[in-house]
Amino acid sequence: MGEVLSARAERLLLRWRTRMGRETAMEHLDALVMALRPKGWRFVGYYRSEEFLVPLPLLWIYANGVEDIGLVVSVLATPGGTWAYHEAPRGRRGYLYPCGDPTAAAAVIDDLLRHRMYTAAWRGRRQAGLGR
Repeated sequence: MGEVLSARAERLLLRWRTRMGRETAMEHLDALVMALRPKGWRFVGYYRSEEFLVPLPLLWIYANGVEDIGLVVSVLATPGGTWAYHEAPRGRRGYLYPCGDPTAAAAVIDDLLRHRMYTAAWRGRRQAGLGR
């Protein structure tokens, strides 16, 4: 029973740290932008809670001219006092990479987005009758 309570307490603590750590989240998202910019990605940041009715700072990453293929990233508190990038719509289940190394996180996100782009292109070719 104590393990269940401690797991619940840890989840509440992580949620609290995430909500109170807006500035930390924005710093990590800005570091991610700096690491991804040389790879040619575009960005829209949804950081201001007064302007955008979102509880957490979000970063939309997409390719130039392909706005329908992208990724919305958030930063969530993780155990041990650390932070990690997550795919925002999936919450904690959308874990991408720890925030300590934005260059490595950028490589993971770059690979994921390129896979999504080429998968969508292949699907389009098959629907047009150009693929096997």
